[in-house]
Amino acid sequence: MSPSASAFVDYVRIRVKGGDGGHGCVSFRREKFAPRGGPDGGDGGQGGDVWLEAVPGLATLIDVKYRPYIRAGRGGHGRGKNMSGRNGRDVTIALPLGTTVSDDEGPLVDLTRPGQRFLAAAGGRGGRGNQHFATPTRQSPRHRTPGEPGQERALILELKLLADVGIIGLPNAGKSTLLKALTAATPRIAPYPFTTLHPNLGVMALDGLATVTLADIPGLIEGASRGVGLGDRFLRHVERTRLLVHLIAPEPEALAAAGLDEAGGREAGRSAQAAYRLIRRELAQYSERLLAKPEIVTLNKVDLLPVPFRRALLETLADGGIEALPISALNAEGLEELRRRMAEALGGLTGPTAAAGARGLEAQA
Repeated sequence: MSPSASAFVDYVRIRVKGGDGGHGCVSFRREKFAPRGGPDGGDGGQGGDVWLEAVPGLATLIDVKYRPYIRAGRGGHGRGKNMSGRNGRDVTIALPLGTTVSDDEGPLVDLTRPGQRFLAAAGGRGGRGNQHFATPTRQSPRHRTPGEPGQERALILELKLLADVGIIGLPNAGKSTLLKALTAATPRIAPYPFTTLHPNLGVMALDGLATVTLADIPGLIEGASRGVGLGDRFLRHVERTRLLVHLIAPEPEALAAAGLDEAGGREAGRSAQAAYRLIRRELAQYSERLLAKPEIVTLNKVDLLPVPFRRALLETLADGGIEALPISALNAEGLEELRRRMAEALGGLTGPTAAAGARGLEAQA
């Protein structure tokens, strides 16, 4: 079973604080045969740091969501006999590959490489003990410095999935069914819109050599770029993809109303044109860069369409400048040609981090 919608978290606000430095110590050597032993106050320990680290195999920010305030250990105070305080404990926050980190002033880092680390909050320096303040004219200093406070900041964590191919389209277009047909992913599939409440990832082999990571992007409807429905939560995941597979599928209600003859096919083709342009408009309103990505347009669910209807629908799309590849994700019709076109568009190559991120999400399924 796929992870529940509540288990997939891709946006979190947290506060992090480095540990405070320990205070320096005021102390004097007191021994039986050294009555004037002098100052021996030790230094305070360094406060711990808060680090962010990109870890393969993670695919959600759920663990961080329940830790909204994270602080490192404080440094220990100095002691007599020139003993320094212990350093504070560092804290490392494990994050999925593809996590961007920003604050109120703008982006800070993009964690895309396994093992990549970012110092989110530095610990404070420890204070100096009175041993450092002795001079020939001031041999018994009673002065020390306090530890410095650790750095504190508010951070915004956004997960943008690392995928080579993004599968987009209106709800119920068959995106999850296509992902299941092409990969070993097991997304939830049901015959109603908005079945998918979070992106699903899968890994597909091309020519037995390269691996390609696919993600189905849910919630794209009219107004998604403005926050309508779920789309604005998931449009960020399209940014990382190298190729878009755009699914168009005739609505059952439209099929029943139009009839399954050539005239009905032309009517369905005009509806499909409108659906295609709606999604493209939402992509453009979110980011113009999304429109520059290479795209393969597919007409899904052709197993439901009689040949004359299908032909008229495809011709109407072509008249509107939309060349669609007919496929059936359910019956695997046209999927080999789709794989060939995807391999051609991607050059048969993929990055290792994308596959690693997909394996992490599949492991949670």
